[in-house]
Order: sequence, then structure tokens, then C-alpha cells
Amino acid sequence: MNTKKWIITSVVVFVVAQILEFIIHYLILGSTYQATAHLWRPEAEMNQMMWMMWLTGLIWAFIFVYIFAKGYEGRGVMEGVRFGFVIGLFYSLPMSLGSYVTIAMPFSLALNWFVFGMIEIIILGIVAALLYKPVTPAEKVA
Repeated sequence: MNTKKWIITSVVVFVVAQILEFIIHYLILGSTYQATAHLWRPEAEMNQMMWMMWLTGLIWAFIFVYIFAKGYEGRGVMEGVRFGFVIGLFYSLPMSLGSYVTIAMPFSLALNWFVFGMIEIIILGIVAALLYKPVTPAEKVA
């Protein structure tokens, strides 16, 4: 595994994920969260703990790219789409349905979490496929 490319790709995946999280959770689903405010912590309390979300997001990005790099086949963007789809199912399906089972939230919110989670993770798979490429033998010599 190319450590430098792994680190760079992981950081870029983290940044792209944060941008997508903002778009999804603030712009697209913001009104849904306001309508279900009784389910969530007060905003001030969430803001104080936001560092935990960023830290777990950063760790998640490094693990995501690590798994991608270990299975890297050099098949281009479609490899990233396939990887994102599989990891999306692995992550988004149990998270969204598990949350629906344990939190008294509308099913539409759980469905949105699943759908937007899949879209986000497929995009992150594409980012990983575009950025992560192991060192070629010619690069090792140079």
C-alpha cells in the first residue's frame, strides 16, 4: 500500500464527506430535523460535541480508504462505484433501519438517511478510485 497516497486520499475523502454531510443534513434534511426537534439533543449541546463527529468522520475516512486500497484492482471509476455501493449497503442500511427501530422517527427520515447515505458513499468510492493508485514499478525505481 502506498502510505502517502492513502493519507492524501483519506484526507480528501474526509473533506468531501464533510461537504456532502452539510448539503444532506443542513440543506436537504434541515427542515425535517426542525420538524422532529423533540427527538434530538438541543443544538447548543450538539455543537459542543461536534468535534466527536469530525473525529469519527476522519477515522472513518482512513478506514474506508484503507479497505479500498487493500482491494484495489485498478479498474477505474467503476471500481469506486462498486466499492461505494457495497460499503454503502454495509454502513447505511443497518444505520438507517437500526435508528428507525430505536428512535421514534418517521420512516421517511430513515429512508432518506439510507438513500442519501448510499449516494454519499458511492461518491466517496469514486473519489477514492480517482485519487488512490498504488506506486507503479517505474515510480519505485525513480
